[in-house]
Amino acid sequence: MLSKAKIKYIQSLKIKKKRREERAFVAEGPKLVDDLLRNFSCDLLLASREWIIAHPEIRADEIIEVSHEELAKASFQKTPQEVLAVFGQKEYTWDASLPSRALCLALDDIQDPGNLGTIIRLADWFGIEHICCSSNTVDVYNPKTVQASMGGLARVKLYYGSLIEFVSSLSNVPVYGTFLNGENIYQQPLSENGLIIMGNEGNGISHNLEKLVTKRLYIPNFPLGHETSESLNVAVATAIVCAEFRRQVLCL
Repeated sequence: MLSKAKIKYIQSLKIKKKRREERAFVAEGPKLVDDLLRNFSCDLLLASREWIIAHPEIRADEIIEVSHEELAKASFQKTPQEVLAVFGQKEYTWDASLPSRALCLALDDIQDPGNLGTIIRLADWFGIEHICCSSNTVDVYNPKTVQASMGGLARVKLYYGSLIEFVSSLSNVPVYGTFLNGENIYQQPLSENGLIIMGNEGNGISHNLEKLVTKRLYIPNFPLGHETSESLNVAVATAIVCAEFRRQVLCL
């Protein structure tokens, strides 16, 4: 039986401060939980009898069989999906040599948890395993971010800190950024390694960080010169940029 104390604890993890104190976060749904179980330690798992029977290999510190009604009380979702799990958080240490060996992303003050989750999902799709985030970027363990990542969080590592320090630590590595006055991305040779900076939803890449960009890119609208929206959503822009980087590699 699911106790009121357990429900209260799970619900408290909606709050960033509490997540930090407990070093824990919540994930829901069969696919997401299954992906995360392979890469994160599971402190608590709530699931229907059917789900538990179908997953005899589950590894969790505590497993509680729950009814739909009990799951609904603990869930952050309007429609609970068979299983909810509380995982331990992970912290990674940034290695300045990573962008010299692989393509990496940097996020400058991304504020929307859905955008961050979608970018993690995109990075996972395009084989980008490392994302460095500014200290003011939304918490990766925000429930909306976790859900929007669609399991990408199991394979993509995020690092938080000063982006100025992250980028300044690089040596002989291309640093890309998207700007309205950049060069047409489809007409530029792009490398297999380096760092791609994506800016804040409203303000783009900050001025101090802009100075460190060595290759300015632009995603052109179509047709050129046609009146259109002011800008693209940052997650959409990230998808376009990553797709072009990978397309050029595949076409070599």
